[in-house]
Amino acid sequence: MTDAISSAQSALSALTTSMAATANNVANLNTDGYKSKDVRLETGPQGRGVRVGQVAEDTAAGGYRPVVVSSPNEAGVSDPSAALVETSNVDLARQTVAMVETSRAFEANVAVVRTQDDMVGALLDLRV
Repeated sequence: MTDAISSAQSALSALTTSMAATANNVANLNTDGYKSKDVRLETGPQGRGVRVGQVAEDTAAGGYRPVVVSSPNEAGVSDPSAALVETSNVDLARQTVAMVETSRAFEANVAVVRTQDDMVGALLDLRV
């Protein structure tokens, strides 16, 4: 009986890490040069439960936006010039889907813990 709870608890822990990474991605949506992170889950030890396998960084380039850069010339006068700055590569639509997926998986594992708790409670009521 405890295998169901320990598996669900390990999944809840891994899903919490996944949701935190997604929230961090969304928070850095407008941070220039930020690379989004993706949490990859894997089967836990001895084939039981779920754990974080890897937190991978998406190395794809973000978009580019123009900026004006001023630097003083030899005479001490600022010379404005144009440059491009890489924006973050966070895809808000993908992050939204990841949040919904993670939320549903979290709810399913909470349901497992609740069901296990109800079953143990019913068993104890029978014994008393």
